[in-house]
Amino acid sequence: MRLWREEFSIETADERYVTRRQFGRFLVLTSLGMFVGNLWILARSLFRRSAAPTRRLIGIARDLPPGTARVFQYPGSEDPCLLFHTAEGRFVAYTQKCTHLSCAVFPSHDGRSLECPCHDGLFSMEDGRVLQGPPPRPLPRILLERRGDEIWAVGTDPETAA
Repeated sequence: MRLWREEFSIETADERYVTRRQFGRFLVLTSLGMFVGNLWILARSLFRRSAAPTRRLIGIARDLPPGTARVFQYPGSEDPCLLFHTAEGRFVAYTQKCTHLSCAVFPSHDGRSLECPCHDGLFSMEDGRVLQGPPPRPLPRILLERRGDEIWAVGTDPETAA
């Protein structure tokens, strides 16, 4: 018999089986990886929330007739939002991500609500509250300030922010 067979007494058929120790090591390392990933997500969200809200010019009132909408980014360049000039003459703004699964929301045909096409979610244009569907929370509202004809985004409403 060969010398290496005596030193490595593993049969070829037994190589395919996983021992309890190997399986336990796999579970521990996978759990550790998930834990570190969750800590990273938590740290990023805390850092992002701690940043002071920025003021950003998002539109000119005369360029947005009543009953129309405009897309803008706030607070960062990767955060899509919608600015509406309601038929009543008010300006309101919300994030464009549905609170259910982050699908994009769009104005309905009648201009009185916001629709989420993924799961038939419906939000009120007036205050962002859920009118129908699975979304658990209202749309986060963007606080606006009007200076003459300019419309500025100045922060997010803490009551509706996730």
